Amino acid sequence: MFKNIASLSLLISSSVMATEQPILIQGAMDIETNVLIAALENAKESERGSWTFWEGKINGHPIVISRTEIGLANAAASTTLGIELFNPKAIINQGTAGGHDPELYRGDIVVGARSFNMGAYKVAYTEKGKGIHPEKWENFDVVMRLRKEGELVNFSHYDADDALLAHTLSYTDAYKHGKIVSGVIGTADEWNREVDRINWFHEKLGTSVEEMETSAAALVAEAYDVPFVSIRVLSNTDQHNQDFDPATATHCQEFVLDVVKGLVAQ
Repeated sequence: MFKNIASLSLLISSSVMATEQPILIQGAMDIETNVLIAALENAKESERGSWTFWEGKINGHPIVISRTEIGLANAAASTTLGIELFNPKAIINQGTAGGHDPELYRGDIVVGARSFNMGAYKVAYTEKGKGIHPEKWENFDVVMRLRKEGELVNFSHYDADDALLAHTLSYTDAYKHGKIVSGVIGTADEWNREVDRINWFHEKLGTSVEEMETSAAALVAEAYDVPFVSIRVLSNTDQHNQDFDPATATHCQEFVLDVVKGLVAQ
């Protein structure tokens, strides 16, 4: 993994140009990829199963846009395909998310310092008739087990690549639609709108936002040792009664383009 911006800069400026290895940018839906695709020079579309990729260039450097489709299984499958097909030097997962941190509002962006499978639980034995108590469920890491160098390793979460995280956060002043913070991304095939439950996730597990793809993509990136970061905009937040606004997806992609142009210019 790349531990400083200088090492990532050297990678982008030399290895990528020499080997034509692209940056892979992911979004789950059309609304999360249309701006990125439009920014590509000489875009070429291809399909693999249910997953679509667009190859092109931004400022002369190879870029692949991946529409992952929604959910953990889709994210894992499309990330695996993206790595096997295009051998990217870095992966940026981006898109919309629901807010968990009450200090954040619609339009704010969370750059994921780490992500985890928010929907993975273990539940203690309870006798029949004693009810259901989700507030007592414990998040666990067994389902995020990977084999590294022949040994099984449990992951409670996945860290963003240090250099990609630092580079992304260095563009905070370029974003005019809210604030940008580093935070924790909770991933699950869920859409939670009970404010007490959302607050429980935030207070117990430290979540900044929830969405449905990041940790699955991060798991695959970890397995292949590909630098990874996720950039998620709050498209809605129930703590503040702010419903989904599709414009946030556009603003997030525009910010991602600034980040990517900065990477390839180094």
